[in-house]
Amino acid sequence: MRHAGSETLAGLEGVLAALRGTPGIVEQKAGIFYRGSKAFLHFHEDPTGPYADVRLQAAGDFERFRVRTATERRQLLARVRAALRP
Repeated sequence: MRHAGSETLAGLEGVLAALRGTPGIVEQKAGIFYRGSKAFLHFHEDPTGPYADVRLQAAGDFERFRVRTATERRQLLARVRAALRP
């Protein structure tokens, strides 16, 4: 799976806007978010749809979530917000 290009990211603008407004993470490059100095979330493209890789635990590995549908995108945002709660 390759990292998401500009066309894929354009299709995820609603999710990106929500992530940009989420306290605790910063977008370093288009579609690539950091939590402090550590990579937190980025997107991939695949024939089955776009995916997000998210590090939900500070010391954990990335977990992959498909974000093709509105429901999948809402679920991703809920998981991200839960992971960022103190």
